[in-house]
Amino acid sequence: MSDDPAASDETRHDSDAPPHGEARISPKPVNPPIFNLPTGVLVSLALVCGIYALQALVFSADINDWITFEFAFMPLRYVYPLGEQSFAWLWSPVTYSLLHGSFEHLAFNSLWLAAFGTPVCRRIGERRFLVFWIATAVAAAALHAAVNWGEPSVMVGASGVISALMGAACRFAFGGRLRLAAAGREPPLLTIPAALSDRTVQIFILVWFLGNVAVAVGLPLMGTDSAAIAWDAHIGGFLMGFFGFRLFDRKHI
Repeated sequence: MSDDPAASDETRHDSDAPPHGEARISPKPVNPPIFNLPTGVLVSLALVCGIYALQALVFSADINDWITFEFAFMPLRYVYPLGEQSFAWLWSPVTYSLLHGSFEHLAFNSLWLAAFGTPVCRRIGERRFLVFWIATAVAAAALHAAVNWGEPSVMVGASGVISALMGAACRFAFGGRLRLAAAGREPPLLTIPAALSDRTVQIFILVWFLGNVAVAVGLPLMGTDSAAIAWDAHIGGFLMGFFGFRLFDRKHI
């Protein structure tokens, strides 16, 4: 036994060291991402914002008129024989959702896309998010065409798809289920009767539909010209998102 104090200090110091052959690893600080959004949502935002920037800052008026004619949705197209026109009747039920008529329109839709697209994209994944976008854009355009058949109206904007994202979120992301998702636990997909019996979902759907009915009867909301709002496309998208979300939910396929 040694009476040397230095030796005792050295012994105590060595006892705290990691075993031979093991390195002590200091935990590295975790830096959160700048944009805490899924890739599918980020790509969607970049696409709609990039297209608007090109139209507003780069393209001429003639090019923008051509883009509107070829890629916006117009119910009037389907009154005429499809073989006597370009294939715009085929792709415009989807491409209209990538165009926006003003910066305010784009900013408003971008905020809601980030808010409701995030939980849906995280749940179903990037590929199904793309399929969901296409299917719900078509559903929104279909109801708009049915209500405005033969009218020379021009519809642009992602509002129909965003309404579908809202409808889909009603099936799994409201109330306590949102806290489950925040804790890393996958909330269950509610059946349609269960979702309709949930009080939070009931209030959300009621307020959402009342807002669209108000627009339909001509009441302006938030200073926007209600005549320019395709309320029927909103409803078409919402119904598709709410009733059809199970088709896209990878937990149930």
